[in-house]
Amino acid sequence: MPTYTFTGKNTKGATVSGERSADSKVALTQLLRKEQIVPQVIKEKAKEGSSKAGRGSVGAKELAIFFKQFSVMIDAGLPLVQCLEIMGANQENQYFAKVINEVRTSVEGGSSLANAMRPYPKAFDDLMVNMMEAGEAGGILDVILQRLSGYVEKAVKLKSAVKSALIYPLSICGIAGLVVFALMRFVVPIFANLFTGLGVELPLPTKIVMGISHFTQTFGILVPFIAFGGAWAFKQIYATPGGRMAIDQITLKIPVLGMLMRKIAVARFTRTLGTLITSGVPLLDAMSITARTSGNAVIEQAIMGVRKAIEEGRNMTEPLRECGIFPNMVVQMIGVGEQTGAMDNMLSKIADFYEDEVDSAVKDMLTLLEPMIIMLLGVVIGGVVVSLYLPLFSLISKLAG
Repeated sequence: MPTYTFTGKNTKGATVSGERSADSKVALTQLLRKEQIVPQVIKEKAKEGSSKAGRGSVGAKELAIFFKQFSVMIDAGLPLVQCLEIMGANQENQYFAKVINEVRTSVEGGSSLANAMRPYPKAFDDLMVNMMEAGEAGGILDVILQRLSGYVEKAVKLKSAVKSALIYPLSICGIAGLVVFALMRFVVPIFANLFTGLGVELPLPTKIVMGISHFTQTFGILVPFIAFGGAWAFKQIYATPGGRMAIDQITLKIPVLGMLMRKIAVARFTRTLGTLITSGVPLLDAMSITARTSGNAVIEQAIMGVRKAIEEGRNMTEPLRECGIFPNMVVQMIGVGEQTGAMDNMLSKIADFYEDEVDSAVKDMLTLLEPMIIMLLGVVIGGVVVSLYLPLFSLISKLAG
């Protein structure tokens, strides 16, 4: 029977509030009216654990530490509830601590660990919950926790590699944009006034720079709003299935970056699928979870297509080759793993190889981007400076003549 919170007024006009159990809101309304209370607000109280511990987030590093500590405690023979109690008490992240304590309460009430974690997707995703379920069923929870710890650590390493590939060029381009904006907003107008006073005929490059400067002075205040609006629009478009698919397709086709994203997708796919299969999760369930955690709509669609083919009785190799996303080497190695019955081991080897490939690709991309960015900055800033001095050169030539 659900529990409701209510607020109402009694016959004296005083406000009354409280909690009551009833079959429905209508039944509670009738019950309160019998007690001469006129209900104004009736809300169903969230069940314990369904509140998802309020708002917050859990970092990948915190999860890696959590699973590592958990595996050590379970391996040492500590009871499950005591492990959760200790980790909840020592967790610095208040949201995560609340989640762990609510999971402990559910386990104390007779729930399995996997079911206790399921209501908290912000902390424990489908992959973790399914692995916990397989570990509990097989009696190898400590082993599963060790695998999860390793998986999360490798995921953190892969994510940091992607960040390092993007932060440098984005930060340099951002600084360059601010420098150019400052030139257009404060420096170019000084030259514009000078040229107007001298009555010099301006060459085309200088006219273009002056036009951009005039636009910046007139509408410069709108630039942050335009940037914010563009980011918001991009986020809204990416939130739609069609928009996400289109953007992810374009991303995979970008030179250099597209190849890097494919290698990251292969590494994530093989690592996730290998970890799930090794942990005893059924192949079809493992494919569904892997698709949802792929991070790319194109890759997700391809994996779900492979899953459907497996469900129809085909092997994994043929649909993987047909989707055209995964390299031939990956398809061949997975085919060998299928034939030898060592799929999990083969997937792990592929993941190790492609994680190293990602590291190498990131270093190569940064090496390639550095001179390109410097050259771009030289062309843009140097072009602005030269365009400002062209009229002066023309004036000096006339005076010398």
